[in-house]
Amino acid sequence: MSALFSVLDWRTMSRQELDRGLNNSEAVSGSTEMVAGWEQRSGAMRQRFPDHIGLRYGPRERNRIDFLKAADNAPTLLFIHGGYWQARAKEVFTVFAEGPMAHGINVALIGYTLAPDATLDQIVAEIHSGINYLTGQLPVLGAAGDGIVVSGWSAGGHLTSMALSHPKVRGGMAISGIYDLEPIRHSYLNEKLKADEATSRRNSPMMMAGGPLKPLSLVVGSAELPLLRKQSADFAGHRVRHGLPVTYEEIPGADHFSIMHEMLSPTGRITTLIRQLFERTA
Repeated sequence: MSALFSVLDWRTMSRQELDRGLNNSEAVSGSTEMVAGWEQRSGAMRQRFPDHIGLRYGPRERNRIDFLKAADNAPTLLFIHGGYWQARAKEVFTVFAEGPMAHGINVALIGYTLAPDATLDQIVAEIHSGINYLTGQLPVLGAAGDGIVVSGWSAGGHLTSMALSHPKVRGGMAISGIYDLEPIRHSYLNEKLKADEATSRRNSPMMMAGGPLKPLSLVVGSAELPLLRKQSADFAGHRVRHGLPVTYEEIPGADHFSIMHEMLSPTGRITTLIRQLFERTA
């Protein structure tokens, strides 16, 4: 595997090859139907926990947080949705609170403005603003007030890594994320992101000299696109080289969408890693 990743270089690919190498929806047959199922089940989940839905943390339409309470004085996980910073919404992912909540962990889901209506810098800033708001509200919500763990899928994995620098974040669980934005900048995805090189480097954890000294768990599916698997493996190596706490693993047989089953299940591997992050940072 390491030999494969070492020769996998997006710079040697044609634009068509790069675009295909980053297109998860095209790569996974039935992904549209799978996401529609998530959204339907998420609506039912919000009906079960209606008390703290749509909490506003900022002035823009998507600047809202849904808070699902598992228990009084429980710790809180913040989940950041994916969609390459330009698609999807927090409402699609509510169902994935089931796994952590089965272990007494509160789950909050954050929305953010999508590209092209927001730049990458603005999206990252919105996540930090949302964390400011959420952590300030935890005592009012009856939750433990000693900081949060952040998790996210795909672009949410990138935003999880960028959220680690927030002083109220204890650790991160990044699922199938993007940590070097340069291949994104050279692909079809940049038509809406409109990132230049400086923006890309400023928002790429792989480009930073070091990083926050907080635990980060990185997971990716073994059946995911090779460029996505390489992103997680390379970022794990980056953190090791800089002496930063990190775990890395591939979920056997999981693709970019089915990997989320490991958070949906109370016994799933991602749920277990989230529990371990809370234990390590208690």
